Amino acid sequence: MYNIFEQPWTLLFTAVIVLLVIPAVRLIFPEKRRRWSAAGGLLAVLLAVTAFGLDWLVKTDAEKIKDVIYTGVKAVENEEPDAIEAIISDNYHDSYHNTKKALMRHCRAVLSPPLVEKNITRILSLEIAPSKTTATVTFTVRIVFDKQSYVYQNFRRMMPTKLKLHLQKQRDKKWLINRVELLEIDLQPVKWQDVKQTSW
Repeated sequence: MYNIFEQPWTLLFTAVIVLLVIPAVRLIFPEKRRRWSAAGGLLAVLLAVTAFGLDWLVKTDAEKIKDVIYTGVKAVENEEPDAIEAIISDNYHDSYHNTKKALMRHCRAVLSPPLVEKNITRILSLEIAPSKTTATVTFTVRIVFDKQSYVYQNFRRMMPTKLKLHLQKQRDKKWLINRVELLEIDLQPVKWQDVKQTSW
């Protein structure tokens, strides 16, 4: 469904159309040139300002969810478990970690610098439930390991991964992650159980 808050370009496109229509109106009604020019120009500016204002002031659920994902990916890149913990729900659980505490213990054990040089993220799908209280996001992250890291020196430079996140909207309208499942590593199907034995 169309959402003006997610598509400010519609208002910008309308502003451009208004600017293109003004010369035609001036030709049809030459006696009202000045009035049409001023009104049309003012309307175009107003539409453009409204488009950017709506985009800046109103954050949609989809934008909030994307912010959570990018925050998490950046926290992994910077090896900051505390930043990860801030976006994890208290009722977190997945097929390997039964609690938020277990996940954070795993994060702190694995995210020891140096590990990641950079992460390249691409969101494949984002679905918000009709109730607007839960969401599911599937995305890929290409992890580029730091040259000083154990993984880089002993295994590989890069690792493409695919994950599925389940998020829950909290009472304060924030979105938090309540489940993460691994789907692929190196384009091969994988689950948490498959990687729990890794030494890194």
